[in-house]
Amino acid sequence: MTSAQRGEAEYVLLYVDLDQFKVVNDTCGHAAGDELLRQVAVMLRPRLREGDALARLGGDEFGVLLEHCPPEPALRIAEALRKSIADLHFTWQRRSFRIGVSIGLVNVSGGHGTLANVLSAADAACYMAKEKGRDRVQVYRAGDREVALRQGEMEWVNRLHRALADRRFVLYAQPIHDVQAGAAAPLSVELLLRLLDENNAVVPPMAFIPAAERYNLMPTIDRWVIETAFGILAQQRSDPGATPLHSCAINLSGASLSDDQFLAFLRAQFARFAIPYALICFEITETTAVTSLSRAAEFMNALRASGCRFALDDFGVGVSSFTYLKHLPVDYLKIDGSFVKGMLNDPVDAAMVDAIHRIGRVMGKRTIAESVESEAVRAALAAAGVDYAQGYGIAHPAPFLNDTNVRSIRRATG
Repeated sequence: MTSAQRGEAEYVLLYVDLDQFKVVNDTCGHAAGDELLRQVAVMLRPRLREGDALARLGGDEFGVLLEHCPPEPALRIAEALRKSIADLHFTWQRRSFRIGVSIGLVNVSGGHGTLANVLSAADAACYMAKEKGRDRVQVYRAGDREVALRQGEMEWVNRLHRALADRRFVLYAQPIHDVQAGAAAPLSVELLLRLLDENNAVVPPMAFIPAAERYNLMPTIDRWVIETAFGILAQQRSDPGATPLHSCAINLSGASLSDDQFLAFLRAQFARFAIPYALICFEITETTAVTSLSRAAEFMNALRASGCRFALDDFGVGVSSFTYLKHLPVDYLKIDGSFVKGMLNDPVDAAMVDAIHRIGRVMGKRTIAESVESEAVRAALAAAGVDYAQGYGIAHPAPFLNDTNVRSIRRATG
């Protein structure tokens, strides 16, 4: 680093990540994975020059430091490494695997300042290589919007770990308004996740959820939400003067649905806090459900048998929404807000809202309109027969901490 910054020599760092290592490990075991790593190392070493450094960084990741090497020759070396691994046919106990590799290339002399910055840039470039289809070399260029976005997400990972350790996640609640019954209906809410930054300013979820999803932190966050929400609900239920809740909606990520241990965790929390299953409605996005249709249906059926309800979130944005709906045991359809916002001015949006509601009614499901931002939209939804509405036109989210907050949420809905 010092030599590069002084301009004494040029160095390039390659961040090399095997694309099919997990498949080999999961299907053939760790002994096969170890042998694959050994074969890859043996293959890479002869294709480097004397003086270049090759090291395993961890897992299925290798680093290559090219000394006295300008960017153009470095790119040729990286391509040669990529091709050699692409040509590798790994065989284990009569099973054969094609192995690919994604490589991030960073010019160490590019003014990155610190070792951490260089490694971050190389990791981000490697991730972009994977995003663009794998088995390719991605050159890091300062100012590249895609790589900068990835680095920003990687920085969020550390912030999220600190936030969990420092207990800076908080829950907010937003009412779900019964359009037909009005204020006389019992109170239902959806819980929303917020983060307090280092200065106690509220950070909206879309600032950090993409990073949490990409780097597999959502199962940990979902478990925090469940334990925290159930703890608050248990406290309210033990208070005879507390405002009763009819339903509490909690969002679940696709990663949690794919976690074999998550269903057992949920059942343990219901038992631990003595929360009735019927009080909880889990929300799952349409995209998440469709990605793993059989697993999602199995998960829903298991909890619905105990009394939980399910809502399909962001409904209508998928290509085959109505086709998939026949296979998902959900109780509510949440009409995507993009249709609701435009229904007064766009006849197509209005028709989509009406179609979703009618199909839901035929299938015995209730409908919830998202992003209701005015009384005019609420009135139009009531006229269309939509069951529930949610949005700033009904009430803004408020902290979900104790019964005082629940009473204030109730007042906000009128």
